[in-house]
Amino acid sequence: MNEQRIMSVGFLREAGIAVSAFLAIQACPTSWADTLLVANKSEASVTLFALPEGKEVATLPTGDGPHEIAVSPNGTMAAITNYGIREDAGKSITLVDIERQQISKTIHLPAGSKPHGIIWLNASTLAVTAEGISSLLLIDVPAKSVTHTIAIDQSVAHMVDATPDGKRAFTANIGSGTATAVDLANADKIADLPSGDGAEGIALVKNGEELWISNRGADTISIFDSQTLEKLGEIAIEGFPIRLEADDARGRVYVTLPKTDQLAVIDTTSRKITTLMDFEIPPDTSRKTIFGDRLPNSSVPVGVLLSGDGETLFVAHSASHLISVWDAESLQQKGEIETGLEPDGMDWSPN
Repeated sequence: MNEQRIMSVGFLREAGIAVSAFLAIQACPTSWADTLLVANKSEASVTLFALPEGKEVATLPTGDGPHEIAVSPNGTMAAITNYGIREDAGKSITLVDIERQQISKTIHLPAGSKPHGIIWLNASTLAVTAEGISSLLLIDVPAKSVTHTIAIDQSVAHMVDATPDGKRAFTANIGSGTATAVDLANADKIADLPSGDGAEGIALVKNGEELWISNRGADTISIFDSQTLEKLGEIAIEGFPIRLEADDARGRVYVTLPKTDQLAVIDTTSRKITTLMDFEIPPDTSRKTIFGDRLPNSSVPVGVLLSGDGETLFVAHSASHLISVWDAESLQQKGEIETGLEPDGMDWSPN
């Protein structure tokens, strides 16, 4: 393995340089080019940050437990899944008007849905995993209604992705250790794919030709052909692999590893780990988070996002309540953005 270790901005703290000031220096232009949206899942809110400065523009209320965010194809609207809390399963999606920086509407879902993973299939249709009812929901956004409830019948259908042609969707099912293939045209389940213990993260790689699933309990990544559904291989990766993000332009997949407090970079041709980025971001132990008790010495990197222009990589550190910002080409850190309590889901808009 050709392994390169990259230091984070710990040296900035040691040198007494404020990270926020560093980020502002790196982003000298004052124009607001893009927007980063971050779900603060233990604060029932979503924050909009103006990029490249990383300045907070607005923090808006959501339902309890906002976990994932998806920005519409035209970049004007964001949909946030309100997963709920232990005592009360979530059953709604909050829509945000990004240009006006305000809540647009709320879409109500069946009782007990616990919506989690979310993607836009087209300008008016969302696909959302509903863990509580073991289903994938297709939602007509203008009508604010569920048009199809597709039975996944697997435990904890968590994340979702779809092929670029919009014909198939896939869910990663933590409790069953599987991935499920769905025929979107017929709104029907195709098959369950044995993946591994704790199948959670999901990414379609090589322009949708390959399906990658991270199995957090098994410490592996399973790779399938997205058309034939044949299993193509498996990558061993320690550290509780929890999220995946594809970077087809560079032939990479990024993997968050909260147990070892790292981000792994995998070459999609060789399927080898080429880089392990070590985070030097201390956790905030004063505030309770979901994985804080299990991983007390980690910043708990969970969410990972490549900006739509492919230039910037964002990592959400749930136990440190911040986003680390990286140059996607050089993998050098550019700064940090402070968030609300327990950031996780993110998305990017060119607006």
